[in-house]
Amino acid sequence: MKNLNIILVILFAIFSEAIIAQDTLKEVNLKEIWTEYKFMSRSVRGINSLKNGKDYTVIKKGSLIVYDYKSGDSITTLITPDNLIPEGSDQPIRLRSFSMSNDETRFLIPTSTESIYRHSTKSDYYVFDINSKKLTRLSENGKQSLADFSPDGTKVAFVRDNDIYIVDLNTGNEKQITTDGKRNHIINGTCDWVYEEEFSFTKAFFWSPDGSRIAFYKFDESDVKEYTIEYYGNLYPKWETYKYPKAGEDNSVVGIYVYALDNGYISTMPLGENTDIYIPRIKWTKNPEILSIQRLNRLQNHLEILIADSRNGDSYVMYSEKNEFYIDITDNLTFLENKQQFLITSEQDGYNHIYLYNMDGSMEKQLTSGKWDVTNIYGWNPKSKIVYYQSAELSPLDRDIYKVNLKGIRTKISQEEGTNDADFSNNFKFYISNFSTIGVPPIYTVNDNKGKVLRVLEDNKRLKERLAKYEISKPEFFTFSTPEITLPDGKQVELNGFKILPYNFNPDKEYPVLVTIYGGPGSQTTTNSWGGFNYMWYQMLAENGIMVVTVDNRGTGARGEVFKKMTYLELGKYETLDYIETAKYLGNLTYVDKNKIAIFGWSYGGFMASNALFQGAEYYSTAIAVAPVTNWRYYDNIYTERFMRKPQDNPDGYDNNSPINHVDKLKGNYLLIHGDADDNVHPQNSMDLFTALVKADKQFDFMLYPNKNHSIYGGNTRYHLYTKMTNFLYEHLLD
Repeated sequence: MKNLNIILVILFAIFSEAIIAQDTLKEVNLKEIWTEYKFMSRSVRGINSLKNGKDYTVIKKGSLIVYDYKSGDSITTLITPDNLIPEGSDQPIRLRSFSMSNDETRFLIPTSTESIYRHSTKSDYYVFDINSKKLTRLSENGKQSLADFSPDGTKVAFVRDNDIYIVDLNTGNEKQITTDGKRNHIINGTCDWVYEEEFSFTKAFFWSPDGSRIAFYKFDESDVKEYTIEYYGNLYPKWETYKYPKAGEDNSVVGIYVYALDNGYISTMPLGENTDIYIPRIKWTKNPEILSIQRLNRLQNHLEILIADSRNGDSYVMYSEKNEFYIDITDNLTFLENKQQFLITSEQDGYNHIYLYNMDGSMEKQLTSGKWDVTNIYGWNPKSKIVYYQSAELSPLDRDIYKVNLKGIRTKISQEEGTNDADFSNNFKFYISNFSTIGVPPIYTVNDNKGKVLRVLEDNKRLKERLAKYEISKPEFFTFSTPEITLPDGKQVELNGFKILPYNFNPDKEYPVLVTIYGGPGSQTTTNSWGGFNYMWYQMLAENGIMVVTVDNRGTGARGEVFKKMTYLELGKYETLDYIETAKYLGNLTYVDKNKIAIFGWSYGGFMASNALFQGAEYYSTAIAVAPVTNWRYYDNIYTERFMRKPQDNPDGYDNNSPINHVDKLKGNYLLIHGDADDNVHPQNSMDLFTALVKADKQFDFMLYPNKNHSIYGGNTRYHLYTKMTNFLYEHLLD
């Protein structure tokens, strides 16, 4: 009996300690995520390699400090807050970002920045001269966009009110070089809305290598139809109208021009007779008089690179590529110093790889090959004749850093399994590494070009220590396949996903599930990387008994062209089938309550969440769709037609897979959320879905955020939004 009592005391002590240890762990809450930002990982800001390749800059406490890559020693401080006090003021401007002249003696610093569209801005720029220690306002005539030094650093070009200007920094003279800019009609030197959004650039003027010329875009958007956004808060709402070309509608007519600084003459570059085309990129070659122009047809399946003489407009087609689906546009075109060759990436063999071409358009060599994708090009080192790149060679879940020479011999540089990213020095002897794994915040290190870590810049130790005090469930990767998930050749294919099991998971219990998705062409949500804010929301849901799952459907990236492009002409069809199969798979797990499977997505993910709930009504009980496309006819033409062609040519592809045409199947709980100032996925998508739902006599929940764009943020908005979604899930999954 005495021994039994001792055993009971020991067991009680162990049990008590376990309870105490468990009680000491905290639960994640929304205020910590979205108002206190306790789980925001730290990064390293303002890193910029200097020309010598040995040093780099970092912004710290308003100063710009130079560090040695190898030793980590602070070399000098280029700018302090005392240097940034404008004339007539006693307060310094804030140093958040900058650009340098080529000789690294002058700095452009934007202040008082305002958004134009989702990515474009305008600012009051200042120029700081290191030699004179003088801070000068770039222009007194209104805010500027895209300010850019000339190659010799003596001039700055910028855009204001759709026209291009040049300021001579030595004299202060400001010269306007285009004069026809007009809102919603003519744009010089920057992009219209759809180019900015879908071709991912805003700066549309480029100095020639010798600084004697500026090549620039001119958009004539006069015939593009308009969309108007209403902003509230005053006695009368404010209306803002801009050009937005929807699927099948007219685009801007684009011209490419070259301005010569010596005589002020503007020459026209020939683009061909067909104006219903895209010019997704222009780039100067190594010859300062020769410009490359990428020409893409409206279907986006035929890319040509023109070589044009900027003096007389003579041109020829240097490179031509056709694809039965579409061609992705990148910034991976690199002209070599020999002026005879160039590097480019292409999916022409079914995977994205690096190719070496001659300037006559003949292929010299395919430098990388295999059943994996190159995912990023870091740069070309002309001295060693090596290309540095990132790929998914080992797994579509991971990213690694490699190099390859012109003989096609490649070497793996990164050494850790996970997601590796790099920012190389100018001489490619060093790089700043950004590395993370799933659920683990990133670590920033300085590495040599063999991958060896020289020192740690930021390890997010404080965040990792904070996370250790919370009830965190480690995500688990998984794969699954079913007979319905196949490639075009009929072969079954596995889908990748990860799951976050409820904290203190009990395999004998049945748990509700939230499937979180995006699913758009070439995207990924299942990666071996830190998850950010939504990751912590998922952890909070898991703490409260909801299993969270994400799956990369057919159509997503890093698995080759066939897997990515099989959704062509039918966006939503195969993705919806995959999420129905996901629900079936989950429902067969012994620890899942198959009657309580929910799905959540934003933008393309909202499109998919709606489709999954409507068309998979037997498998999903609940869905949240934020800012969803509900009919591809309503979305912009560059994105939509890339994957769907025009609605006039593919009406069934548009209509059969749009949620708005499947509302009659709705059985479960549906929460629809939109920002009413969304210039990307217009609230029209949700408004017309309302009409269809009401007509079908379907009940649903709705939340509209006034004056909020596609990201729905600002002030208390994100906290309110996630509270709304959390309560909706708790109501329908935990009751």
